Amino acid sequence: MTERLYYDDAYLREFDARVVGHAAGGRLYLDRSGFYPTSGGQQFDRGSLTGWPPNESPGAAAPLAVLDVIDEGERVAHVLAESDAASLPEGTRVRGQIDWARRFDHMQQHSGQHLLSAVFHELLGGATLSVAFGALSSTLDLDLAALGPEALAAVEERANAVVFENRVVTALEEAEGAQGLRKASTRSGPLRVVSIAGLDRSACGGTHVARTGEIGPVLLRKLERVRKGVRVEFVCGARATRRARADYEALSRLGALVSTSVDGALEVIGKRLDELAEQQAALRHTRESLDGYRAAELYARARAAAGPEAVALHVERAGSLHELRGLAQSYVTHARAVFLATVAEPASVLLATSADTGLDAGALLKAALAAAGGRGGGSARVAQGTPRDAAGLGALLDALVEAVVPGRGPTSP
Repeated sequence: MTERLYYDDAYLREFDARVVGHAAGGRLYLDRSGFYPTSGGQQFDRGSLTGWPPNESPGAAAPLAVLDVIDEGERVAHVLAESDAASLPEGTRVRGQIDWARRFDHMQQHSGQHLLSAVFHELLGGATLSVAFGALSSTLDLDLAALGPEALAAVEERANAVVFENRVVTALEEAEGAQGLRKASTRSGPLRVVSIAGLDRSACGGTHVARTGEIGPVLLRKLERVRKGVRVEFVCGARATRRARADYEALSRLGALVSTSVDGALEVIGKRLDELAEQQAALRHTRESLDGYRAAELYARARAAAGPEAVALHVERAGSLHELRGLAQSYVTHARAVFLATVAEPASVLLATSADTGLDAGALLKAALAAAGGRGGGSARVAQGTPRDAAGLGALLDALVEAVVPGRGPTSP
């Protein structure tokens, strides 16, 4: 059994212990440990172990990196490189050193989560369904039907007020059936209960700060709907200050792009977007007009060549399908009209037909593509697709021309 020192002192940064066993994969076991294993959503500690023989004083041996810490129930496994673990035989005395920056960051996030869960429950009656602690940010899933910006801001303000009050946070073992927990525990036996004075009591085996002031600033960020409620992204402590700095720098760059201050960026960008939308609408109208004029000209040529009763087929080999689609749709507003276009890069084809031709663009194109080993489809009026390779584009075009105007002959150059 491993004596878990972090239960008694989450601030312990260094400890002495003895190697009591090994397992495959570089797993090493100590009689006591200050390393926290992944548990309850909180990530494992990192750090190092430095060993020395029994009955000798610690020497100048190089510290060996602890790569992972795993909870195995009765024991805590410390994962090292296999050669490093083998260099610490059973009975070796070791000095463990915790990566304090990582540990304290985890303490800030975990204590901040308890604080936020308590405040969401206090202000909105929202219970915490699940928690996910990430390397950059963490999330809370709450059983709330909806959560608006104003309510989110109120929770953030209340949480930071509790931080400023610097309330005492305690982690003590209590008897089975501990009362007043925010969420009833299903575990049997004694419980380790983490309390925020006057606000929260929760069963938890993680590491926590001693006072709420050490949580540091609490910042609530992205909000999204999930199947059972809402998900809130949060960061605490040093993560919150780093994130706020990054956000401010991003806003500053946006402001500089539109030649205004951070405070004025939102209004200026909003105006620019409105102007852009108006310009895009005008551009669409102009493009539609140009497509109409060009389609009429192309149709007149095709009609003159085909005669008054035949299908007026126009074949286009240029541009992009996106640009040609509007032209095709304008073209087939005319009587007995068929528009056929190919684009070399990427190899693709577009077919449009007027209703009075009796031709189904989607069916014709799908059949031709099936024979050419391509794929695509569409409606009876407009369809598009791609051949298996660019080399087959010419043959595909000829097949479609033959299907539309039998006997016209190949169009490939």
